[in-house]
Formats: sequence, structure tokens, C-alpha cells
Amino acid sequence: MSKQSLPAYSGKFSRRDFTQHQLFSMLALKLFFKTDYRGIVEILRDSSDLRRILKIERVPHYTTLQKAHARFLKKQHSKNFSLPSPISLDV
Repeated sequence: MSKQSLPAYSGKFSRRDFTQHQLFSMLALKLFFKTDYRGIVEILRDSSDLRRILKIERVPHYTTLQKAHARFLKKQHSKNFSLPSPISLDV
């Protein structure tokens, strides 16, 4: 589902270590395991099966996940909470 609604990378000049789809999936796992950023990094480090499913060769630093989370929230707020166009009250 994330592949349909997210571009592969956040920007033209992003490092491309991880796709946004992979980062989103890791953040979903963070919620599933009810852990923090460092916790999900440790779970990923210990689970070769999860890394294989996510198609990642290495585990991101926890700050990579923090920054991705903030970026996703910022995009969500800009889409969901944009102000409507002004209404003209000229009579």
C-alpha cells in the first residue's frame, strides 16, 4: 500500500540508502512491537527474516527513522490540514 501513495525517495538529491516504503514499513513495525526508535533498530538488527522481507541489507541508524517519521507527519499535516480557499463575501 505504501508504494501506491509514496514516491520511492523523499527528494531528488536524497541519499537513497532506504526507500520511503522501507522506512514507512519499519515505522509500522515500531508501532506493532510497541517500542521506540532504538528498540526497532535492535529488533531489525537481530532479525534476518525481517531484514529479508524489507529487502534491506543494513539497519538504519535510529535517527534515520526519527527524521523519516517527522517528514511523514509533516506531509500528512500539509495535506490534511490545509486551509480552504477564502470565500468572497461581496454582495
